[in-house]
Amino acid sequence: MPLGLGRRKKAPPLVENEEAEPIRGSLGGVEVGSGGVAALQPGLPPPPASLRPRLVFHTQLAHGSPTGRIEGFTNVKELYSKIAEAFKIPPVEVMFCTLNTHKVDMDKLLGGQIGLEDFIFAHTKGQRKEVEVFKSEEALGLTITDNGAGYAFIKRIKEGSVIDRIQVINVGDMIESINGQSLIGCRHYEVAKMLKDLPKGRTFTLKLTEPRKAFDMISQRAAGGKHNSSSQLGTGRGTLRLRAKGPATVEEQLSAFEERAIEKVDDLLESYMGIRDTELAATMVELGKDKRNPDEFAEALDERLGDFAFPDEFVFDVWGAIGDAKRKFILLAHVTSNLTDFLAWCQNVSIFI
Repeated sequence: MPLGLGRRKKAPPLVENEEAEPIRGSLGGVEVGSGGVAALQPGLPPPPASLRPRLVFHTQLAHGSPTGRIEGFTNVKELYSKIAEAFKIPPVEVMFCTLNTHKVDMDKLLGGQIGLEDFIFAHTKGQRKEVEVFKSEEALGLTITDNGAGYAFIKRIKEGSVIDRIQVINVGDMIESINGQSLIGCRHYEVAKMLKDLPKGRTFTLKLTEPRKAFDMISQRAAGGKHNSSSQLGTGRGTLRLRAKGPATVEEQLSAFEERAIEKVDDLLESYMGIRDTELAATMVELGKDKRNPDEFAEALDERLGDFAFPDEFVFDVWGAIGDAKRKFILLAHVTSNLTDFLAWCQNVSIFI
């Protein structure tokens, strides 16, 4: 059966209110008691609230503040609300969070996956700016992500691109509007598509909000512009996974196969769609790792991620990336097993000269 035969895709909505499950990261401090997250094992229902682990995390505002403690959240929006409550600011002021650094480092973004050993820094709204951009090339050189709560912002700027030549536009800037059309509430892929669809050879207007900066961050042009997917996958011994639907769950670290496959799929997302989203890539790997052929994978994507309306060519490439990572992982495991057996044999053999 050819790939995509009989696939029915839903057109992506202009505005999606449900929170996203974007990037991966990590976090700090664990206490046991009652709370709002569930430690689940596959196939088991969530435990009663009285038996769920109480995870207490430490946080600061990235531009400087005392340390706060937050707990009892199960998704990204609730996390931002808890941070806002801790520092007595409106939740809409929180743009995004980084882990273990107060800098605008896109390799340390907090999203749908949070490790249990890290510290949260919340970046809040700073200066607003309006920029006229002449689209001299088809590609602007932007990679877009979102915070899971209605704000899309710049994750990466390609060196030498149209946007790279405009010094006032920086990594971390939230895109408020394009030509007066508000983007608050839009997903990252919707914003990326709107930018791609702008006609070449014309000028358009961007309204941006940059994150509030500490003194030592004032001179930064594009911190985090370089990407390193592996650093987003969590550094703690376990991770707290935030979900758009259902309770948050405490999970083990990813396998070597999963990490490699997620990195490759994330690269494909940037290549095809102009977005990076490690959590989306992880979801696609999870859907594809047990499928027998690309058509089964395509059907699973349509059922779970139909709003993205992925083209068949992209789906086929993702299927190939997952399969390639799986083959290399199996080969490495086989070689490692043989080497281990050989070394064990050597230890039991006496060599005579």
